[in-house]
Amino acid sequence: MRILFDQGTPAPLRQHLGDHTVDTVAERGWSELSNGDLIARAEEADYDIVVTTDQNMRYQQNITGRRLAIVVLLSTAWPYVRLRTEEIHAALSKVRPGEFREVPIPR
Repeated sequence: MRILFDQGTPAPLRQHLGDHTVDTVAERGWSELSNGDLIARAEEADYDIVVTTDQNMRYQQNITGRRLAIVVLLSTAWPYVRLRTEEIHAALSKVRPGEFREVPIPR
């Protein structure tokens, strides 16, 4: 599976997703794109999932009918995200194209 990390997604998470190909928007040179343009560009580049911490994206973007999915982490803090890697992995496995899926990250 090809995964794109949006700004704010803790980069160390990629080490826990070894069975997936993970890139960041910074690596792709897409840091300045708006959410809508980012989703379109990610889809054009054949990403399966965008992982973001932008909790408003689901209310700003309609991804119904898109070929990619969006997983929203409800925290940017790596010490807490690190404790939820199993839940994140499960969300990545279950989410389907055109869907948003949130992963709670309690403190």
